[in-house]
Amino acid sequence: MTQTLKIVIPTAGWATRMRPQTWSKPKPLVSVAGRTVLDHLLEMFHSVPGVSPAGVISTGSKQRPKAAEYIIILGPGLGEAQIPPFMQEHYPELKTHFVLQPVMRGQSDALWLARKDLTGPVLICFSDTLMVTDFSFLAGEKADGVAWVKPVPDPRRFGVAEVDGQGWVRRLVEKPQTMDNNLAVVGCYYLKQSDELLSAIQEHFRRGTSLKGEYFLTDTINIMIERGLKMRTQTVEAWLDTGTIDATLETNRYLLEHGKANKTKNEEQEGVKIVPPVFIHPSARITNSVIGPYASIGADCKITAARIEDSILEAGGTVETAALKSSFIGRQATVQGLSADDPPLKLNIGDNSSVNLKQWRAYD
Repeated sequence: MTQTLKIVIPTAGWATRMRPQTWSKPKPLVSVAGRTVLDHLLEMFHSVPGVSPAGVISTGSKQRPKAAEYIIILGPGLGEAQIPPFMQEHYPELKTHFVLQPVMRGQSDALWLARKDLTGPVLICFSDTLMVTDFSFLAGEKADGVAWVKPVPDPRRFGVAEVDGQGWVRRLVEKPQTMDNNLAVVGCYYLKQSDELLSAIQEHFRRGTSLKGEYFLTDTINIMIERGLKMRTQTVEAWLDTGTIDATLETNRYLLEHGKANKTKNEEQEGVKIVPPVFIHPSARITNSVIGPYASIGADCKITAARIEDSILEAGGTVETAALKSSFIGRQATVQGLSADDPPLKLNIGDNSSVNLKQWRAYD
């Protein structure tokens, strides 16, 4: 790979399935396993050729890629307001281009808006796609393109890659009607030539193939295949979704089980019991509580006389005298229950919100 790789991360979209968390922050800045989704996504690229090991710089306990250039496509409002300052604060060493998609006209439109910065090879990965894979093979990749896939029991809920007898992708199919092909595309693509991608997008626009006013990348790639693109598939070890609250909690469990927990042993001291795996930020204050398993506790959280299991508590959250399970508590949100011995609550409350069961009980 002689030209600089461009890593494109489309983040535009309203993320309605993640509300109320995404009323006040864009989906890539939602927390999971102690870090934002965007943090995990950027870490995923450490095996990109030229990035690791020689191309990785060390800042404290974190290693970050610096070789590739990044193109982050932003949505209007929260995305354009919050993601650039986040990157500038936490990843100042990365060369990052920001592109605004003011109207949601689909993935291919988003890439077209980034055409000024799209040259050479490109790796496109959607912002809610976390996966376990090794990108190092791209250094010697001979194919014109690669689609990352994961075999699934029922492919009818996904887009799939249809392959021929030699392993080349014949076409990408959105939500197939049959079970014949189970290779679900996970939302990550490598294309050797950006100019061919942009030319196919122009043809896509000319044909007007859209769904509800949106131009999907799968249709653009199918045009490239029609024109002779040789694309193969690459199977991922794990495919982690952060597109819904339930999926994000499932991803939280996986990440905590696979190296992202900072509490991996049973502990009990000064009235606090830890049931691993969990992540607890060092600045969190916890008293007389049981944490875990599968709990992620953010910075400056305050937890008193509570039980928290299989839940995410973002920075600045407070939980008092309550039991939580399968819950997502936003930044600076407060939960006041009646007793940690009560049946656990399943809550999804956004930033700066509050739930006060003691107050409700007073009204009974």
